[in-house]
Amino acid sequence: MKYQNSADAVQAPDDTFDIAAGLRLSDANIHPETGLATDYLNRFNEAVMLLDMLASCPEFRADFLAWKPMSYREHFRASHLKTRDLAIAAYDTADPNVRNTLDTLAVTMTIVLEATRAAMDADRRLDTIAALAENATTWLKPLIARAGAVINGEADLTDAPSPQAVVDQLMKR
Repeated sequence: MKYQNSADAVQAPDDTFDIAAGLRLSDANIHPETGLATDYLNRFNEAVMLLDMLASCPEFRADFLAWKPMSYREHFRASHLKTRDLAIAAYDTADPNVRNTLDTLAVTMTIVLEATRAAMDADRRLDTIAALAENATTWLKPLIARAGAVINGEADLTDAPSPQAVVDQLMKR
């Protein structure tokens, strides 16, 4: 999805990307109002996709167990996107409340994924793996949607659960 060009778009500092190239936030799929890119959510969407497939394709368990968390900056530093430096610079200049909300959601999703990985690391039966995967995706899908809303400037930043509240609720199931 390409964002509309905006005259009010947050611009990254001159020394963090090539101004001569004429790169703008909207050219890099970075939301011009929040300075954040949904590309980061691909890390979590990949893990959810693997979890969704585990019940019918247990051979993907190793792929899921190989999933590694990355911060927003780490994700873009490791990417091959031409605009990765712009994405990092825009993130660094984003509204701290918006950025912190996204970071909190990312930490929460990471906690859920790492707890699920730890539970699957032992020799588990297929039905147990499927149940763990389903439980995790039940929590992750709404968190990913909320993170997308934050990135797209559509979220109320006052009602986000804390990572500990999500984990506590997850452990009650």
